[in-house]
Amino acid sequence: MRYACSKPMMSRFLVVLLCLGAALACALPQQAHAAGTVELYTPYLQLSAPPGDAISYSIEAINRGETTAVVDVAFDAQGNKWDYELTAGGRAVDRLAVKGGESQTLNLMLHVPLEINKGVYRFEVKAGGGTLPLAVVVSEQGTFRTELTTEQPNMQGHSDSTFSYSATLRNRTAEKQTYALNAQAEPGWDVTFTDGGTSVTSVEVDAGGEKSISIGVKPPETVKAGTYKIPVAATNNESSAETVFEAVVTGSYALSLSTPNDLLSTDVTAGSERKLDLTLDNTGSAELKNVSLSAQSPTGWEVTFAPSTVESIKPGETARVQATIKADKKALAGDYVVNVTASAPEKSASAQFRVAVETSVLWGWIGILIIVLVAAGIYYLFRKYGRR
Repeated sequence: MRYACSKPMMSRFLVVLLCLGAALACALPQQAHAAGTVELYTPYLQLSAPPGDAISYSIEAINRGETTAVVDVAFDAQGNKWDYELTAGGRAVDRLAVKGGESQTLNLMLHVPLEINKGVYRFEVKAGGGTLPLAVVVSEQGTFRTELTTEQPNMQGHSDSTFSYSATLRNRTAEKQTYALNAQAEPGWDVTFTDGGTSVTSVEVDAGGEKSISIGVKPPETVKAGTYKIPVAATNNESSAETVFEAVVTGSYALSLSTPNDLLSTDVTAGSERKLDLTLDNTGSAELKNVSLSAQSPTGWEVTFAPSTVESIKPGETARVQATIKADKKALAGDYVVNVTASAPEKSASAQFRVAVETSVLWGWIGILIIVLVAAGIYYLFRKYGRR
């Protein structure tokens, strides 16, 4: 049996189906929209950085639409082998939901390799259909090495000096390194390394970091005047670096004080003076300048020098000075000590002189005269009254 269906019935049936479909669509929850309406934004599209540095980007994912958008987030290194971190809320992220009319913040951290050529490197951050182009200008040629540098490699001083240098140790590798410190100085030279006031033989330096090191160099006592080179190295199994310090020794300073016959004693009468010849010998290898003389003497004594200052004594030469020692007129007979010192800015020398004080001859004659007078008086009295 066949049933006929009129056109008006068919039309009413289609309208009912369409209404039912619309009602079902309204009843079901809305799905988040993807892509199209999300825009990525950062104010800094091209930054400059040296090798080993880290660059941080703050990127806004902005939803220009009215409904929530769910997008996949990705970083495209464009073939560059750089380490990176793409995070949101402190954690790695690869998918993001952004409400309509709002934004979410992404953080991108790029690590510039240490071993890299100077130039411009390009990257992209993608979210749905949005793309954010970025560029990093590497400002200098990068290497995988250790550097040991100093701003003042040359020092000058005399043989008694301690030469103090400062060096900077840079770790241009991708890992923390421990470096052994050593110096190739000539025998007799003492070289010490100090880190933060503590003597060390090795130091640790973080990847891409640097450390300041103090180097103290003490020459041997018998060193001759001249220029000496001290190679210093920081080494380990991965990398090493070396720099050369220079110490200019102007000479050794030595001074002796004595008399022409090396006799360090004399005598003087109380209240009188005695002249004493002194010798100043420069036994070092450097010139001594402005050598002044001074003395420590008993109370009431006076010691003067002529000259009181010697302008210059060259190595191996001798200067002569005359000292005048005047004893106190009340000084009692006996031995006294006078200390004489010769001082230059670089060196000094001292000598101790024993001075014997004798009683004045005048008092001796006065004593004899008194004895004679007493004897004469006794004789006179004996002659006058002795026969009665």
